[in-house]
Amino acid sequence: MTNASQTSSNAMWGGRFAAGPDAIMEAINASIGFDKRLYAQDIQGSRAHAAMLAATGIISDNDAKAIGEGLLTVLSEIEAGNFPFRTELEDIHMNVEARLKEVIGEPAGRLHTARSRNDQVATDFRLWVRDQMDAAIAGIEALIRALIAQAEQGADWVMPGFTHLQTAQPVTWGHHMMAYVEMLGRDLSRFRDARVRMNESPLGAAALAGTSFPIDRHMTAAALGFDRPAANSLDAVSDRDFALEFLSSAAICAMHLSRLAEELVIWSSAQFRFVILSDRFSTGSSIMPQKKNPDAAELLRAKIGRILGAMVALFTVMKGLPLTYSKDMQEDKEQVFDAADTLMLSLAAMEGMVRDMAANRPALEAAASAGFSTATDLADWLVRALGLPFRDAHHVTGTLVRKAEEKGVDLPDLSLEEMQAVHPGITVDVFAVLGVHNSVASRQSYGGTAPDQVRAQIARWKEVLG
Repeated sequence: MTNASQTSSNAMWGGRFAAGPDAIMEAINASIGFDKRLYAQDIQGSRAHAAMLAATGIISDNDAKAIGEGLLTVLSEIEAGNFPFRTELEDIHMNVEARLKEVIGEPAGRLHTARSRNDQVATDFRLWVRDQMDAAIAGIEALIRALIAQAEQGADWVMPGFTHLQTAQPVTWGHHMMAYVEMLGRDLSRFRDARVRMNESPLGAAALAGTSFPIDRHMTAAALGFDRPAANSLDAVSDRDFALEFLSSAAICAMHLSRLAEELVIWSSAQFRFVILSDRFSTGSSIMPQKKNPDAAELLRAKIGRILGAMVALFTVMKGLPLTYSKDMQEDKEQVFDAADTLMLSLAAMEGMVRDMAANRPALEAAASAGFSTATDLADWLVRALGLPFRDAHHVTGTLVRKAEEKGVDLPDLSLEEMQAVHPGITVDVFAVLGVHNSVASRQSYGGTAPDQVRAQIARWKEVLG
């Protein structure tokens, strides 16, 4: 190849890669730029491995002690920001091991006995994801408590319940808040279930086939807080379903957060005025001084895109890989790191918004009383009091709604005579069911919107959370 053609090729690669293909290979091969986040888990796993090697007589106690203390030195350097991460060493494992050798010398070379970077990274990543599951569980519990506080305050405050974003039936503010508690409760169970499934140690699976050294995998599993060692060495190094379960649980949770965020955006508008968001989670307009924008809620509404995208990305990486390890799997971490960061920020922001927001009780009640929200109560009364078949009661109620609409009034504003003109059997007792407070109080079925039912669910959740 001529110098001119070489120059042309390098230009195609871009000026950043002045050294040509070697620099490009180093850049695509290295993962230290992102997997350095695994430093604590990497050192934790290495210390457990070294202790096991000494306990089984594979290395001496003195070497294990030197390795353990040296790893703590490396850990303190990283945490202090004094550690020189080097791209040419590719990943967090080689960076830590190289520095360990500089710190303690020859014993460092014995640390990698009976393991491979394949089981090492699988262990590190599993430990990191487990930590994120614990953080997500704590974040969801905090948000649930904030929602319960709102529900408790407004257990008997009436508001409109919607279908198709149209007024349907009156419900209580507490009931609406507790709906999100139920959703987040299922998110909580998903993370807890996934944590149980993932809590197996890959360490000791080595490259893919296990090792001929007399290691004790149960010892290292226990030292790292795993319930057991993974039972198949091929599976242990090659699967990332624990990360996929984390991402899928995170995506469902983010979807729930996005739905609540959408309601906060709508409710805080001048047209609804259902809630007032605190200044801590709102911004102003650069040109319109009257504006108070629910920016935190809007950003939260969008965050699911990043988390769902991360899930799809990892599924795509894993879907066609033969057993066992392939370099493709280096692409398993960045999107999980970003999704975990996004989820934790979203949970914290939503918890803050929910704790700070003030429900506008008068606006909620005024809206609950509008839009013929007690029409279903009227139909039910016609069935109970007059014995009408429900379809006939539905027709009578629809006629009365149309009459009220034509007059520009709500159902309780119709006179008894006007109602009897549609059906002569209607009595004055009908007005008892047309008030929104009577409506919500009557919904006493389990899980219904009656204040007593709402308070019962609040008590149940307080007991669950402890």
